[in-house]
Amino acid sequence: MTKRRNFSDKFKAAVALEALRGDKTVQEIAAKRQLHPTQVSTWKRQAIEGLAGIFSDKVKKAENKEGEIKDLHAKIGQLAVENDFLSQGLKR
Repeated sequence: MTKRRNFSDKFKAAVALEALRGDKTVQEIAAKRQLHPTQVSTWKRQAIEGLAGIFSDKVKKAENKEGEIKDLHAKIGQLAVENDFLSQGLKR
């Protein structure tokens, strides 16, 4: 039984970009890279689907950062109150 080949993300991206350019057919790219044409088509489809996420991730990241900042400020407040309470207990 043969071992499955694992391809790097960089290699997959290069193949997908080559397929997206349209200079060569999927079959030509597959033959050149010693891949199955279905694999080339799959990577091409995944690249197209992933392109929309590149631009929408910026908005999601900004929203996540704002929520994370609020959570961290709340945690800081809670820790400050606990610290004051404990320091008052030590003074007694």
